[in-house]
Amino acid sequence: MRYFIELAYKGTNYHGWQIQPDAISVQETINKALSILLNSTIDIVGAGRTDTGVHAKQMFAHFDYENEIDSHQFIHKLNSFLPKDIVIYTIHKVSNESHARFDATKRTYQYHIHTKKDAFDNEGSYQFNLPLNLDKMNKACSILFKHNDFECFSKVNTDVRTFNCAIFEANWKRNENKLVFTISADRFLRNMVRAIVGTMISVGTDKISLTDFEKIIESKDRSQAGFSVPAHGLYLTKIEYEYIK
Repeated sequence: MRYFIELAYKGTNYHGWQIQPDAISVQETINKALSILLNSTIDIVGAGRTDTGVHAKQMFAHFDYENEIDSHQFIHKLNSFLPKDIVIYTIHKVSNESHARFDATKRTYQYHIHTKKDAFDNEGSYQFNLPLNLDKMNKACSILFKHNDFECFSKVNTDVRTFNCAIFEANWKRNENKLVFTISADRFLRNMVRAIVGTMISVGTDKISLTDFEKIIESKDRSQAGFSVPAHGLYLTKIEYEYIK
């Protein structure tokens, strides 16, 4: 039987989602907990991969297990067993053909920036002190909708078959000294959101024009785009499926 789990985690203490040979990951931590509690070797498959230090307010994963699971009781046991920075919200049985990664239709990320020193935001937001033109940065967001090939924002030497992504939403919002960038798409390339944010910061500080921003996308050249902002400000916030409401 196949089960879906909905979870969240703070990525500060982990080397990303995916299992690493010599470093602790979120996937490995959950695998070990499930394997011990179910007395069976469990390998979960995530809806995506987050890099070292990136957080997830909503992540889905699936695993196979031969017996029925009492979800309410098991969630309590699993959360008691897991570290405080990983939480399981739901576990439910799905069809054996359901797939956490391939069935996801939409993913949403947010990037957090604070523009003044804040004693409470250092682990979950990027401090950037220079003035940013949000109106111009939102115009850059509009340019994203005109394109589908985002190779310029992808990590180099990646093994993906295509650099095409369908972007559904992209915008910047300000709340006093806090800025939030929200972006939704059917899929994301490695390092894509952090590279987009870094390039938009160059737009917002008038280092590059909106015309330059579009030319960077058309170049398909990562070296033309801006810097990659730090991972600790990035959150995977939502994953959507047709059969999960």
